[in-house]
Amino acid sequence: MTSTSAGGEQQDYIGKNSMDSYEVKKVTAPVNWETDVPGSKSITNRALLLAALCREQVRLQGVLFSDDSRHFLSSLQSLGYEVQIDEAACAVEVQGHGGSLPVTSGEIHVGSAGTAARFLTAMLGVAEGTFVIQASEQMKKRPMKPLFEALLSLGASVEWLGAAWHLPVRITGAGAHIRNLSEQAVLNLDISESTQFLSAFLLIAPLFPHGIRIHITSAKTDGSYIRITRRMMEEFGVEAVFDGCDYMVQAAGGYQRSGYQIEPDVSGACYFYAAAAMTGGSAKVHHVHWSSMQGDMKFLKLLEQMGCTLTEEDDGIRLNGPSDGLKGLKVDMNDFSDQALTLAAIAPYASSDVTITHIGHIRGQECDRLHAIVMNLKNAGITCEEGDDWVCIHPGKPQPCQIETFDDHRVAMAFTVMGLGCDGIEILNPGCCKKTFENYFVVLDSLLKH
Repeated sequence: MTSTSAGGEQQDYIGKNSMDSYEVKKVTAPVNWETDVPGSKSITNRALLLAALCREQVRLQGVLFSDDSRHFLSSLQSLGYEVQIDEAACAVEVQGHGGSLPVTSGEIHVGSAGTAARFLTAMLGVAEGTFVIQASEQMKKRPMKPLFEALLSLGASVEWLGAAWHLPVRITGAGAHIRNLSEQAVLNLDISESTQFLSAFLLIAPLFPHGIRIHITSAKTDGSYIRITRRMMEEFGVEAVFDGCDYMVQAAGGYQRSGYQIEPDVSGACYFYAAAAMTGGSAKVHHVHWSSMQGDMKFLKLLEQMGCTLTEEDDGIRLNGPSDGLKGLKVDMNDFSDQALTLAAIAPYASSDVTITHIGHIRGQECDRLHAIVMNLKNAGITCEEGDDWVCIHPGKPQPCQIETFDDHRVAMAFTVMGLGCDGIEILNPGCCKKTFENYFVVLDSLLKH
């Protein structure tokens, strides 16, 4: 059995690998792995905002340190928050400021972090003061319009510093107006492009003196990441109620918490579980349990449908892949779409077609992920078809090719798994994994060496 940790410093990839590309080493036997993964990005960035909105100092443990979370941390520091960082201990201490910001002007850079872009824009849009929000070229292309429309309806003003309805912007918050409201604020919101728009307004709800009602205008009204947001809000002392159409947060005393433990990243764990499923091997990721609040736990159940067995042990869930190969299936992945790439990458090894539906929204994420799936599979000689929101992948033997990652961490990590089962898969720009899992290839190489 091979075991490794997700901790430790960055280092070069072994073998014929560089920051320009990574040549995946085909495994010659079923994998037998145990490993750790870093903290959840989704939980880390929510916890950072919740801590900033508390009135006391909050110690966060199990923090993910990655490109996304570092942009969130640096943004908080740019806004005047006192932040103490201990990367070796995976810990951060944030001195909260309750319902006010430490400064009334400033500039932040959110990089490619969708959570930082949406959450901090919402917070600044209801604060007092004027702020500039900068972003990476990738983030400048991602959807923001419903968030801006909602902030404008609340009284914020926005100056476009680039393309309209996109970052970068100069925003003057509606804080003075909101502070003087005599009744509950009401907001209409379309979350068809991203549930982060809703999470953003839920997280800042305690800043509204008489609470807020958020009416969802899109067909999609809920989702796994919204449930993470609501659960974390409750853990910090504020309840968000959902009646099937509207979300309501009553006026409250604000968030309160002195310490918080962040779960391991299930999204990152899924790549190791997928490798075991594909090779008929075994994998256990430490501290991943069924009690997790993360929606990507559904991917493990999906692998079970494909023939895997799952066992919860004291230190994590173990997956054993089927000895006779994976079964094909048709699955709606709308609610755990980050793993659509992972399923697509192992789909050629299934015994029959794999069809993934209701994932049209992934076209507007770090890249057009549906296009990335189809292009890379076809480059590997795999037959597949796509529609606006679905893809069907036929069984086949992947051929040597270069994987174009489009600077998307999930494309890189998912198609690396495909390469474990065949010769000649080369991942271009592996450094894009720094967005959420900086040492992914170091961990993988350590597992492969043993």
